[in-house]
Amino acid sequence: MTHSDAATLHNKFPAISDLKSRASRRIPKFVWEYLDSATGTEATLQHNRVALDAVKFEPSILHGELTTDLTCQIMGQSYNLPFGIAPVGMSGLMWPGAEVTLAQSATTARIPYSLSTVATRTPEDIAPHIQGNGWFQFYAPRDEDIRRDMLTRARLSGFDTLVMTVDVPMASRRERQVRSGLTNPPKLTPRLMAQVAMCPSWSIGMAQLDGKLPRMATLDKYSEGKEALSSVAHIGYLIRTSPDWEYLRWIREYWDGKLVIKGVLRAEDATKLEAEGVDAIWVSNHAGRQFDAAPASIEALPKIRAATNLPLIFDSGVEGGLDILRAIALGADYVMLGRAFHYALGALGNDGPAHLISILTQDMTANMAQLGVTTPFELRGKAL
Repeated sequence: MTHSDAATLHNKFPAISDLKSRASRRIPKFVWEYLDSATGTEATLQHNRVALDAVKFEPSILHGELTTDLTCQIMGQSYNLPFGIAPVGMSGLMWPGAEVTLAQSATTARIPYSLSTVATRTPEDIAPHIQGNGWFQFYAPRDEDIRRDMLTRARLSGFDTLVMTVDVPMASRRERQVRSGLTNPPKLTPRLMAQVAMCPSWSIGMAQLDGKLPRMATLDKYSEGKEALSSVAHIGYLIRTSPDWEYLRWIREYWDGKLVIKGVLRAEDATKLEAEGVDAIWVSNHAGRQFDAAPASIEALPKIRAATNLPLIFDSGVEGGLDILRAIALGADYVMLGRAFHYALGALGNDGPAHLISILTQDMTANMAQLGVTTPFELRGKAL
């Protein structure tokens, strides 16, 4: 992309909200509802926004010209920016080839890319594109042989950080998604086909891949010999279980890379996790997709920061560079975005992720100038 092209994109799409608006018109409705919805009345989704907006700073004056530095380190790894790409299930359903495009974009920007267990591409597919930036998000298989095999595949594919998600003890209802007509696995009914026909860029892109709706490709090998699976009891849930502390200890012993626990909102859980030897804690309410009476992630963050010395990763509700600064000020060491990167893909295709990274970087830099800091981490403890 030329400098002129980048400038044009900033004029047309200066904010994530602009990308979201365009993406909603270019992605079929049943897919959009999967990406954009939460559970229940979506109160937690809205509360994430309200709570982030409540975090204020006092601008600081007369600092002269500042040179900002957005580089950071977490878990011994250096990154160019303090934000990365969070895992999103069925990412390739959101936009054709999403996983490969996002992995490549992360490598170019030198930020982490997280591949979901229930992505539409396998760790082996993504291996050539991560170049040391890959994190593998792990849903806990019930079967020990599957568990060992899945972890081995991730490690051999170059994923050195395992993100074990612990806030999905069972599937949430996500009523808005159900109303859209999307099932698991996806089936193209006449109703959904009509929606697909209204989104030619998405449709053509899918047809150029293999012409089939994306599936949970990592799980293919584990479905062999299984009984016919209904739309509810599909293979993704058949192999998944609700892990306990013993399960965590097994993972910690077996996995020889860095281990992150995702979906933590209670300080006492963070203290126990530190004692179990995990490498980082991911503070998240799953963006309101699992439980509709949870505190906002930003509200939980300071309490967890006070309870542990471990690195803290943060997500849920982030809609711009200022939100990243808010999270860092309240204790986060790194911030991840999931929906936003898929809005970017839906809006602009392959050019979307780089443009989103530019939006976030410029927003952070502009706000840091108002606050008189050269690094985001100078804001630690300065939020009102």
